[in-house]
Amino acid sequence: MPEPGLHADDPLDDFETREITLLEATKRVHVSGSGPAVIVMSEMPGISPHVARFARWVREAGFTVFLPSLFGRDGAVARADEGAEVFRRACVSAEFRTLAGGGSSPVTSWLRALARRAHEECGGPGVGAIGMCFTGNFALSMTLEPAVVAPVLSQPSLPLDDPAAVESDAEELARVRDRLERDGLRVLAYRFEGDRFCRAERFAAYAEALGDRFVPRVLPDEAANPDVAPFFARHVACPHSVVTAHLIDEAGQPTLAARDEILAFFVERLAG
Repeated sequence: MPEPGLHADDPLDDFETREITLLEATKRVHVSGSGPAVIVMSEMPGISPHVARFARWVREAGFTVFLPSLFGRDGAVARADEGAEVFRRACVSAEFRTLAGGGSSPVTSWLRALARRAHEECGGPGVGAIGMCFTGNFALSMTLEPAVVAPVLSQPSLPLDDPAAVESDAEELARVRDRLERDGLRVLAYRFEGDRFCRAERFAAYAEALGDRFVPRVLPDEAANPDVAPFFARHVACPHSVVTAHLIDEAGQPTLAARDEILAFFVERLAG
């Protein structure tokens, strides 16, 4: 069962809140920890208590977490109507491309610049990045920044209108694959078997584009936590968020094993 604190807004008061300007755009970023940097990009509709919990797990594993605010109200429980409005605004924002054929979202350029800044500040072999849901593919696009060496895709859900497509266009995928093969990198990816927003066809498309550099993990639907926030109950209504809303924090649970594999991946690539 979720921790009681996950049902209330999270003040994020154990993070330093910074206003970071890159490429002439300023965004709020919550930073905490020490060691090599990992950029945690939240799922829709924003930095929920579950997303913050995952960021703290990354911090406790020995990393400096950078948690950029890309949409929504930071620290808020995902309420149904508010979350739906955040989703609607993101879908019409120039920063995001939600439909097939548009290519990667423009905000990924800012995120690559953030990775460069984080690497300069924190040192180490490179930077880790995990995207979730709406931001899932962002971690893949970020591998075009040389500092990013540990990309993780959790239930990548764009484009919304084509379950067999990926957000990156063919040219970007070719450049990403070249980077992965040249530097011996892997991409870890996670989804639930019955996820209606990140279906098997999407993972098949990633596998075709990236070959054995793409390492998929598919969890059974019964491994998903049924006790979710109102936004998920009304607007998601299927197993979806592997390491956040649908994670069961109990020994032996597949979602907890997925979390541990991701943390071990960051340790291997960034601290090992």
